[in-house]
Amino acid sequence: MSKILTTESGAPVADNQNSASAGEYGPLLIQDQQLLEKLARFNRERIPERVVHARGSGAYGYFEVTDEVSQFTRADFLSEIGKRTEVFLRFSTVAGNLGSSDAVRDPRGFALKFYTAEGNYDLVGNNTPVFFIKDPVKFPDFIHSQKRDPFTGVQEADNVWDFWAHSPASTHQITWLFGDRGIPASYRHMNGYGSHTYQWVNESGEAFWVKYHFKTNQGIRSLDGDQSAEVLGSDADSHQRDLHQAIERGVFPSWTLYVQLMPVAEAADYRFNPFDLTKVWPHADYPLQKVGRLVLNKNPENVFADVEQSAFSPNNFVPGIGPSPDKMLQGRLFAYADAQRYRLGVNHTLLAVNAPKATEANNYGRDGLSAVNKSGRGKNYEPNSYDGPAQTDNALAAPVALNGWTGTYTTPAHTKDDDFFQAGELYRLMSAGERTRLIGNIAGFLAQVTRDDIVEKNLAHFHAADEEYGARLEAAVAKLRAGDEG
Repeated sequence: MSKILTTESGAPVADNQNSASAGEYGPLLIQDQQLLEKLARFNRERIPERVVHARGSGAYGYFEVTDEVSQFTRADFLSEIGKRTEVFLRFSTVAGNLGSSDAVRDPRGFALKFYTAEGNYDLVGNNTPVFFIKDPVKFPDFIHSQKRDPFTGVQEADNVWDFWAHSPASTHQITWLFGDRGIPASYRHMNGYGSHTYQWVNESGEAFWVKYHFKTNQGIRSLDGDQSAEVLGSDADSHQRDLHQAIERGVFPSWTLYVQLMPVAEAADYRFNPFDLTKVWPHADYPLQKVGRLVLNKNPENVFADVEQSAFSPNNFVPGIGPSPDKMLQGRLFAYADAQRYRLGVNHTLLAVNAPKATEANNYGRDGLSAVNKSGRGKNYEPNSYDGPAQTDNALAAPVALNGWTGTYTTPAHTKDDDFFQAGELYRLMSAGERTRLIGNIAGFLAQVTRDDIVEKNLAHFHAADEEYGARLEAAVAKLRAGDEG
């Protein structure tokens, strides 16, 4: 026997083809529960989209430890070779809205949720190891400059480059974004990075600063501008379709996780600020160390329920892992979870995709929108005399030494702490062809700026990074602008 269609309260539906009316030709009746319920729910099908990373795809899988790292962290899910932990990974573009296209020049989000036996651990990163800014107080300004202009309703080159003109630290990330890897061919064919610096602590209390690198096992594949335009014209959902179909075919994408580890004591005297998100740690100083393998092998049954309602917070740590003084990370520790409380409600952590799977969440959070907890008989305060959840007195991470007066500060410069040298190093690592394409990509966008002073300020940044870089870009922009004027 087939299932009976019911209302949301479980009552059987007699007719789902015709609305109840006053006679065959009369007006409709407000007593028609099926009609009212369907229309009311339809009006509420959409939730506010993410301000950034709105366009996303995701999949379930597992992480398996392949190399010994327990000497560096006491995190249980990394404790022994062969240990597997269920994960959910959400990919995304940054600037576009929910209905935008996949194959665009934009950083890609790489947000990973580990369902560990000690609670969920969220690692929120990108497909680039660096970012545009150093301080979270500038994040709203940066995003406003990249989004649609409130007057014209489209992204404006003047806004984008005006912000970058006033943010010389962006030069490194701009060089990444407009290089050959700026438009991944698919989510499967790009790397992922934790980007920020985090802390690992071992059983002895010894602490290390750590950076995460997820290297794709499918190989790096990217699109140039012409290829991107062709894909955008034929399939706006190219990355979503590729990921979904690959997993359905049993071609499970995978990444190898490596980490860089810096003893805590070395940070203070390192030649640049190791917590600066606009810089990378050279591998010659801190080599990559292999940790394990990430595999995606299951598509969500419902994209909205799992991908759209997935919520990540870099403040979701587990014992043995903690934050660093990275200013951008510190801002995100609050902002990410707060954004989800706005979008999904204070009980978003009870949704299936966000709830712990290998352990139980025990706390004194109560009520709020969409509350489904069943602990009404339990006391909702702590401490109590009724065997309620109690603290462990074991800190998740190691303490960080502090000194100085409260206030707003520019971070003191280390011996080689300028905003341009790593952008220059990246440029000089590129082949001749890569440099030519980089110059063309940047010039094509920068030449659209209408104010000469904004163009000149940005060109000065590229000159400071590498004189050839700046000179070639200046000539390319001048040529394009002269052609437009002609």
